[in-house]
Amino acid sequence: MFYGICTTCGTQLAPSDRRPVRCPICDEERQYVNWHGQAWVTMEDLRRDHRNVIGEEEPGLTGIRTEPSFAIGQRALLVQTPAGNILWDCVSLIDDETAETVRRLGGLAGIAISHPHYYSSMVDWSATFGGVPIYLHTADRAWVMRADSSIVYWDGDTLVLPGGLTLLRCGGHFPGAAVLHWPGGAGGRGALLTGDTLQVVPDRRWVSFMYSYPNLIPLDAATVRRIARAVAGFRFDRIYGAFAGRVIASGAAAAVQRSADRYVRAVEG
Repeated sequence: MFYGICTTCGTQLAPSDRRPVRCPICDEERQYVNWHGQAWVTMEDLRRDHRNVIGEEEPGLTGIRTEPSFAIGQRALLVQTPAGNILWDCVSLIDDETAETVRRLGGLAGIAISHPHYYSSMVDWSATFGGVPIYLHTADRAWVMRADSSIVYWDGDTLVLPGGLTLLRCGGHFPGAAVLHWPGGAGGRGALLTGDTLQVVPDRRWVSFMYSYPNLIPLDAATVRRIARAVAGFRFDRIYGAFAGRVIASGAAAAVQRSADRYVRAVEG
């Protein structure tokens, strides 16, 4: 069987007896198809010429990113809590070295993913750690390319996870696009792990919001206001974005609100 991983978005499709023709994630207007045509690799291919770089972001939070950069290039974040560790977002590569490092840090109690572009090889990650639950918002169920019994679809606007963590549905980028609130982050001042539901931009005093980042399709003002309201009731001083180095180290709650205000002014003219 062929377990194809799209080289553009990093999503692993369901096993097939033949190489897939198209990637539904990349065919959709929020993404794009490789300029040279649809291309696939397997997990074995990735393990030959890529490795995961793992390092502490702050006490209780560990970053995992793949080098050389693969597909979208996002990082995963391992949140360590006394009630078990949660992997926030996911990367396509999982190998023995990565698994052993995560086990030394306490293993995994679950996986939570912000939106379909980062589903990647989530089923292989879950299986590596004994079939831990994968928490996905049910609004994005149509974008799951490899179904599995480990996937737990949640509904509504919030879901409380072990260790006091909370998933918040914000919408915008995808209908079920979510962020993760970690009250113990930033030395107890609280942190928000946002993927690119709220994208930390190169000027790390701000975030932004988009329907499509690669194709530069903006969101409307009402949706951006709704995203800002969704996180306003939670205490956080720091934001960890989707990519290495994209961190608002302090004052993050105020940064979200002023970023939303700036965005609304821009789209409303």
